[in-house]
Amino acid sequence: MDTVLSLVVLAAIVLVGAAIFAFRRGARQQAVLMLVLAAVGVVNVLIWTVPDAAGTSPAEKLETAKSEGAAR
Repeated sequence: MDTVLSLVVLAAIVLVGAAIFAFRRGARQQAVLMLVLAAVGVVNVLIWTVPDAAGTSPAEKLETAKSEGAAR
């Protein structure tokens, strides 16, 4: 799960860079779409990593469920 989240963040960074490049070349619609996709990726990472009121994130809950399932 950590690898997937890291790849999504890296993809968002690359998309922002590509959007800046596309905007300078005049491809404004593609640049906006890349920025929207980067924002969606960042929001998804935040959803998976920000803890809830109990102090656990969905990613931690998933890892806990996996380890309990493997222990059985």
